[in-house]
Amino acid sequence: MNNNQDHLDSAKTQAKGKANEAAGKITNDKTREIKGKAQNALGKAKEKLADAKDKISEKTETTREKSDRNL
Repeated sequence: MNNNQDHLDSAKTQAKGKANEAAGKITNDKTREIKGKAQNALGKAKEKLADAKDKISEKTETTREKSDRNL
């Protein structure tokens, strides 16, 4: 999965979580509300992972460019 796809997936998971949480609150369904909160937390974790992957890719590219210039 590429980094853009990772970011899209995290946003989608967060949106589903927020929707489930809201639906649970409206219908007084505690299980659905908790599921929504968990999905939202999972989406945030996926977002942090995608951000970390972006930083690693940037560092790798910078290191590769420096190495190429030294050759």
